[in-house]
Amino acid sequence: MLDKSFDPSKFEARLYKEWEDAGFFKADPAKDGAAFTIMFPPPNVTGSLHFGHALNFALQDIIIRAKRMEGRNVLWQAGTDHAGIATQLVVEKALAEEGHSRTALGREAFLRRVWDWKETYGGTIVSQLRQLGASADWTRERFTMDDGLSRAVREVFVTLYEQKLIYRDRRLVNWDPVFGTAISDLEIENRDVNGSMWHIAYPLKNGGRITVATTRPETMLADMAVAVHPDDTRYREMIGQTIILPLVGREITIVADTYSDPEKGTGAVKITPAHDFNDFALGRRHNLAMPSIFDAQAAVSLDEIAGDLRDVQDVTDTAFVRELAGVDRVEARKLIVAKLEEMGFLVKVEPHRLSIPHAQRGGAVVEPRLTTQWFCDAETLAQPAIQAVEDKSVKFEPQQWENTFFAWMRDIQPWCISRQLWWGHRIPAWYGPDGTVFVAHDDVGACRKARAHYGRDVALTQDEDVLDTWFSSALWPFSTLGWPEKTAELARYYPTSVLLTGFDIIFFWVARMMMMGLHFTGKAPFETVVIHGLVRDEHGQKMSKSKGNGLDPLELIAEYGADATRMAICALAGPGRNIRFGRKRVEDYRSFITKLWNAARFCEMNGVKADPAFDPAAVQTPLAKWLLAEADMALSAAQQALDHYRFDDYAGQAYRFVWNIFCDWFLEFAKPFFTGEDVVARGEIQGVASYVLSRILTILHPVIPFVTSVLWENLGHQNALPSEAGPKFSENAQSDPAIDEVRWIIALISEIRALRAEMNVPAGQKIAVFLQEAGAGIPARIEAWRPVIERMARLETIDMLDGAPPGSAALSVLQGATLVMPLEGLIDVTAEKNRVGKEIEKARSELEKVEKKLANAAFIERAKPEVVEENRARAASFADDIARLEKAVARLNAIN
Repeated sequence: MLDKSFDPSKFEARLYKEWEDAGFFKADPAKDGAAFTIMFPPPNVTGSLHFGHALNFALQDIIIRAKRMEGRNVLWQAGTDHAGIATQLVVEKALAEEGHSRTALGREAFLRRVWDWKETYGGTIVSQLRQLGASADWTRERFTMDDGLSRAVREVFVTLYEQKLIYRDRRLVNWDPVFGTAISDLEIENRDVNGSMWHIAYPLKNGGRITVATTRPETMLADMAVAVHPDDTRYREMIGQTIILPLVGREITIVADTYSDPEKGTGAVKITPAHDFNDFALGRRHNLAMPSIFDAQAAVSLDEIAGDLRDVQDVTDTAFVRELAGVDRVEARKLIVAKLEEMGFLVKVEPHRLSIPHAQRGGAVVEPRLTTQWFCDAETLAQPAIQAVEDKSVKFEPQQWENTFFAWMRDIQPWCISRQLWWGHRIPAWYGPDGTVFVAHDDVGACRKARAHYGRDVALTQDEDVLDTWFSSALWPFSTLGWPEKTAELARYYPTSVLLTGFDIIFFWVARMMMMGLHFTGKAPFETVVIHGLVRDEHGQKMSKSKGNGLDPLELIAEYGADATRMAICALAGPGRNIRFGRKRVEDYRSFITKLWNAARFCEMNGVKADPAFDPAAVQTPLAKWLLAEADMALSAAQQALDHYRFDDYAGQAYRFVWNIFCDWFLEFAKPFFTGEDVVARGEIQGVASYVLSRILTILHPVIPFVTSVLWENLGHQNALPSEAGPKFSENAQSDPAIDEVRWIIALISEIRALRAEMNVPAGQKIAVFLQEAGAGIPARIEAWRPVIERMARLETIDMLDGAPPGSAALSVLQGATLVMPLEGLIDVTAEKNRVGKEIEKARSELEKVEKKLANAAFIERAKPEVVEENRARAASFADDIARLEKAVARLNAIN
């Protein structure tokens, strides 16, 4: 017997261990069945389960469990990412607490500490994913710095280098001055801050001035030009003229370039190629020199501009500039602005809102920096990936995300793949005494190449840098399967079937996996890319600890269970849309699961058990036929939604059928059968209840695997639900008169309930209703279902009515009859009209306030998107209330 109360803590952990021990999650290339593969987006080895993880892995697990039940040969490849900068930061912090540092420890000793940390703490997120119910093949778990994956990384690097698709170059990169390394765009968080726009007068050599507007006066020491738009009539005569750069004395030129926007600032912009990405591109177009003014720690360095310093009367102060050496960029800005003001070059300062890039790890303000790095020719590698999406070899769900993919890929820049860290895949390049580079799989190969080059053995030094974490992650779909070896796993499970990920890493991970997969295997690494949104709080704001609006999925699992958490995620995961999530959502789906539990317990108490001999095609009672027809429609629709990755539709269809059809209607209708004397009818209703409940459990198992397994076992099924075939649907005719009969009875009861609510009839009061002008067969239906109708609609009686209805009555037209509800003695019609009228006035007043706000262009422009959306939802809600209340007024007015 099921417990009276649903308590997931009693079985979730136990069931998961049983499944894992039984090998339900294991993949075997030798097994029958069409292959179906999903690759983990490998979480950082430093990570713990946050809501973004919970969303992504819950949805993946839903797909994986559904495909297993279809009989597919499933591999859900698990693993974690070494997360170069994140992991190094964690270990360096631990060292600092001990009074040590990375540099004092030395590279080899530091890397031993990182490996020790990984072995001790690196499995945290894996154990947490188990709590969520993730049914990955943990026996195949991989790590991006495993020996096999490291070999794949070296193979790819060497091959691309030999194909001239990897090279060294001096380019502008995102630079973290605290860590002293280049970082990727994904490791940057842009923060809007209040700043200033400084207008600075630059003197022309032949007299006159041109005023530039800048948010970074400190970089002016490395200015190499001033740009104006070629069509800007204000400056057309100045193009080609020479400027003497204030403070420094360097002569620079005014150039014409469409990059300058005449509508912004003064229309004239200073060009500092070594400290701004747009300026860098312009500098290349105009062949400008690119000196840098900051060192690796973002302090002023004069090394590259010392030769440009020259004294020009009333324009420069080279002694001041020399004193800036070693000064931090923030302090240098203050000193430079003060000096410009003192010398008369500061025209004005305006408040300005701007976006400042910060490193996600550590929070340092990121500095564009010109350095020599290793780059990958992403433009060449991108072409086959673009083609794969164009010809639908790879499909995006929803399809509109293809446009995002194309936008990034068709404007792709060289990919900086080197990082100035110690933790990661060290670049397999060695340098000879004269700087000649030798790229090889190992030092033995490098020495062999050096010997051939020099004609003798020489000392080689390996490159100090490591590879961008995304480089090894780009190989994940095939490196985890044993490539470059030709393994059984690679042959069976590659290309993979589905990649499920957030839209924020379409470029950083999805596109790069496609580039590498196509280049090295000739096949795109997946067939379908399913894009989900990002998790937000209930008001649409990003979850964060600082705002106090974050939710810990582990806390929700502990409080409500993994099933409720998973179903809430699934029900809210609309295609490609951000998800508004709150604790109330999980509470609601905990209530749903409790409803299912109680329904199964009620069935158990009424003799419902698994019956392998039950034949749905042989049922005779209208109730059984109706339930099978409703189940076929709803559950097959749920299955189709899941097949197309419409998770919210899948959960919604299943939810509505279980709650509304099975629990609220069928079980209520079934009560007389369960307790009646008709043994045949009782047996048929018990059989159909068992059959449909079993189908409910199979359709819901992928999303709520724990509770469905308990209920499945309790029904008396001999096989385990995770190994059960997918949902089965009978082919019951939807036009059967018996089915129409039950649907009509439901419509009747629903209309009586609606009339009671509209007329404000007390909920507990039993009333009499009548049917007027009833068509043929309706009186017989009423007699057959009278006990059910009277019980569920709270009626004293329901009878046929001949002649005119009572003077004070509410009327409603049904198919084949008119429903008459006498109101004499039930309500005061006049008072009710007044009450409803006041409610309408109140709702209209509230609607006017909201509509006025929404009509205000300033509100729409300035308010946060989530606030605007909330007001639109309120307006829709008030409009619905008014429509409902006006309908009630119309009924009241129709009463004589």
